[in-house]
Order: sequence, then C-alpha cells, then structure tokens
Amino acid sequence: MSLGFLMLCHTALDRAAQVARHWAQQGCPVVIHVDARVGEAALEGMKRALDDCADVRFAPRHRCEWGTWSLVAAMQSAAELMLAAFPDVSRVYAASGSCLPLRPTAELGDWLDARPDTDFIESVTTADVGWTQGGLSLERFTLRFPFAWKRHRWLFDRWVTLQRRLHLQRPIPEGIEPHLGSQWWCLTRETLEAILTDPRRGEFDRYFRTVWIPDESYFQTLARRHARRIESRSLTLSKFDFQGKPHIFYDDHLQLLRRSDCFVARKIWPGADGLYDHFLSLEPGAPGRAEPKPGRIDRLFSQATARRTRGRAGLYMQSRYPREHWENGRTATRYSVFEGFTELFEDFETWLGRAIGARVHGHLYAPDRAHFAGGERLFNGCLSDSAALRDYVPTDFLTNLIWNTRSEHPCFQFGPADNQAPAGFVAADPNARISVITGAWAVPLFRAATPFDEIRARAARLQKTEAEHLGLLRNNWVRAQVRVWPLADFAAAPAEPIQDILDEITPRGQPRLTEMPRMVDLTGFGRFLQTLRNAGMNPWLAGDFPLEDTPQPAPPARRARQAR
Repeated sequence: MSLGFLMLCHTALDRAAQVARHWAQQGCPVVIHVDARVGEAALEGMKRALDDCADVRFAPRHRCEWGTWSLVAAMQSAAELMLAAFPDVSRVYAASGSCLPLRPTAELGDWLDARPDTDFIESVTTADVGWTQGGLSLERFTLRFPFAWKRHRWLFDRWVTLQRRLHLQRPIPEGIEPHLGSQWWCLTRETLEAILTDPRRGEFDRYFRTVWIPDESYFQTLARRHARRIESRSLTLSKFDFQGKPHIFYDDHLQLLRRSDCFVARKIWPGADGLYDHFLSLEPGAPGRAEPKPGRIDRLFSQATARRTRGRAGLYMQSRYPREHWENGRTATRYSVFEGFTELFEDFETWLGRAIGARVHGHLYAPDRAHFAGGERLFNGCLSDSAALRDYVPTDFLTNLIWNTRSEHPCFQFGPADNQAPAGFVAADPNARISVITGAWAVPLFRAATPFDEIRARAARLQKTEAEHLGLLRNNWVRAQVRVWPLADFAAAPAEPIQDILDEITPRGQPRLTEMPRMVDLTGFGRFLQTLRNAGMNPWLAGDFPLEDTPQPAPPARRARQAR
C-alpha cells in the first residue's frame, strides 16, 4: 500500500497512538506532529507506546495556536519528513489526533487506486464559501493578521478596525487565487512535493504567515497551482455547528457514522470506547468501492442545529435558554385568557370546562396563590400553586404550564387584581386568545359586604390597572388575538360572543351553544355604578348601565335556530 498518514496531535495522545498503531499495522507509514505545548512526559509516553511500530515517525515540533501560521508549519514539517523517510508513499492523508478510521484502510487504498492522479482537497474561492465565521472572507487575504485571535482578541479586533479605517490592503501574490477549505486533505505525492519545493515557496510562506486561519487556505490555494486534477471535497467526515465549532461524536453515534460510508471521521470524543473498539477492529472485506456519503446524515445534523438554535416552541431549558425575541415561539400551543368572565358568570370555569371538554384554570396570578383547575395544589410538571414561586419568574410559570398541557387547550382567568407581570408577554404571544369584559371587576364589589369607602378606593385602583392593561393591548406590537367588550354591552347580549369564543376553542362541527353560563344577579347594579359616580369615581370601563333596569341576557335560541 502506498498511503501515508500525517497526524497533528495536541491532546488525548493515548487515543492518537491507538489510531497511529492501527494505521501502521495496516502497512501505512505515519508521521506524528505533537504540539510543542504538550509536556515531555506525555510525549515520551506516546513514543514508548509506539516503539514497536517501525513505520511511525515524530516530526519536529511547533507551538501551535488556532488560526495562525504555526499549524501550516507543523503540517509542512510532517509532510517533508513523510516524503523523505518513505519514498514509496504515493498518497499523503492529513488527519488529526482526534480522527478515527471508519472503514478498513485497505478499502481506502482500493478506492484511491481507482482514482489515480486525483487530489482530494476541499478548495473553493471566497465568493463560493458560505461557512466562513467571524465576518472575514476575502479580507483574510487582503489584511494582515499578526495577532492570534484567541490569545490577543483585543489587539486582533483593533488592528482589523485600523486597517479598514485607513483602507490598508496588501496585494495577493501573482499567480495564485485564494481558496478555502478543510485542512484535512489527501494529496498525491507529486502535488505535495510540488507545493513544498515550489521556487516561490518563500514568497508564499511569507504571505500566508499573516493570513487569518492559513491552515484552511495554504494547501487549498497552492494545490490549485500544482495539481493535475482536484476533487474539491475532504474524505474526512467533519461536521460543524452554526458557530463554526466541530460536532463531537460519541458512542451513541455509532450507527450514524456507519451509515455515512466515510473513511475517516473527526472529532471523536476520547472517552468513546465503543467507537474506538468497533472501528479499529474492523476486518477488510470485499474491495472497498462504496462512495463516501456524508449527505446521508446531513439532514440529522441540520435538525440538530435547528433544535439547538431554535429549540422547540414553548420549551425553555437551562441548556438552551434563548435571548428575548430569539425564541422559537413563546409558548407551545394556543391558549385562551378570560378577563371578567368569572366575575360576571357563576361557576364559569366549570361550565367552560364542560363545554370544551378540558380543564379550565381560575386566576393563575391571584395574589394568594395560583388557582389551578379543580383546586389542585400541584399541577402537571410539578408546578406549585405557591405565589412566591410563581412570581419569581411569572412568564416561565406560564410557559411551563402551557408546555405541560399542550395536548389540551389551556384556559385561565386574569384580571386587574392579579399580578400584571405576564401581561406584556401574553399580549405579544401569537398563541394567546384574550377575551376581556371591561369593568367586570365592579361586579364583585357590588356584591361585597364592605364599607363603601373601601369599595370606592378599590374600584379606583382596579379601573386604573385595567385601563393600563387595555392600553397595552392596543399597542402595534401586540400579536395576540384580542376581543374587548364593555360590561354593559356584553351583559345585554352574551350569547353571540360566547358562541364565537367556543367556536375558536372547540373543533369545527361541534354542536352550537345550547346552554348559557348562569349570569349573576345584576339587579341594582346600575344604581351601584351611579353611587360610585356620585362619590367622585367614574366607572367608565363598565359601560352605560341604566339606573333601574339592568340589562338581562338575550336567549341563545335565535343562534341555535340558525345553526339548525
């Protein structure tokens, strides 16, 4: 076999040694570069582990740092040693210490032999690259980057800003067009020798020394200058997330990796004993002609990226708590908020629950506690009715409740006496259906056996709070569906709005409204409102009630006949 491997290692040297031994035992020379920042004791341990492998060499060491020329220098040193020490090698495969072969090496050799004179290196122009991270594409070749991005981030950013401000640009060497791609390639001996012995190598090295992330552009650019035929792809399976960071493969990715038919994968978790045991023990089978198919698993990685960045609508977790307005849907399903209904109708929650076939909550944000359906003290998802726990993060309390009852149509009551903290969140939620009977807070005051001075003061507070809430619901950023009725209008003809609400909640085809919730006795309510006016408090949100004849609800018979 005429295939050799270069390995760049900086951590988990025991795993890298295990892979190097596997390749060497398959008849493939291996040259290892160990980062100069790794201690001598660790390096000596790796050398001892590979003492009996005659075709393993260790290249001169460089202190490597991400995004800098040091990584190219390390690869150059390892490649020069490979070409000098192993004259029979006709192909050189660049890998990292975290790479793992997924198929027998003989299959890779057969596959490459069927494609002579072809270099496998991802190599595309900056105009065709959609995966560059950090806002730099062509600028990485026209500006200078003498400072390491990770170690001197402040200097890096200021130096880039200064060059842009002064319009400083350097020329690209004549005869090359910058290309980008994965640093894990497989080149023919002829191409690699031509790159390393190019008469203009000194000029090219000086130029790329201050290019940003040159390990993704040096060989990718110069291969275009010397290769006879390039297939612009890497034979190493390497997946990246939306931030440009590599996905790490664990033991539970075994079937996923097998399905890809790729020859080598990166990055493997050092503790993935199952992956190392399985893939390093594969026996050569039939001639390996199967084409690598990384696209087979692209859909799963796209789904994983979407799950990580967008999450599931209405689900908030410690592992993925989005910034405000970045959430994928504020809540998990549609829900209804009723304001003023329990005040106007007796036992409204029971009636509505019976009408829609679901549990209906009371005032979840009442001052004393969360009034769950059925008087429960602990609800789905271990939500406590404690007001203190609820008010710690009121919106999270609501999103948790809706997530845990998303198979139903959650309904709850709200009003001006409740904690108003979640009002803005609900108003901006497209899933919310808000139905408001304004001024209904006056009905319990009308029926209360409380001194009038206290009633008047409380009425003023409740009306002020409700007016502010209604103002919030009129904002142009509101995404909830909002219905508002003055109490006087609703009490005069409740059948039609109630039917509209039920039509919205229940599936189509459900029977029309045949039973109305029982309205509280409003006899004398008009006089009560006038008394408040006489005392200097105008309950204008309740609407225009006559002093003597309080409106009575119209029967729903007309709507029912229309339905029939």
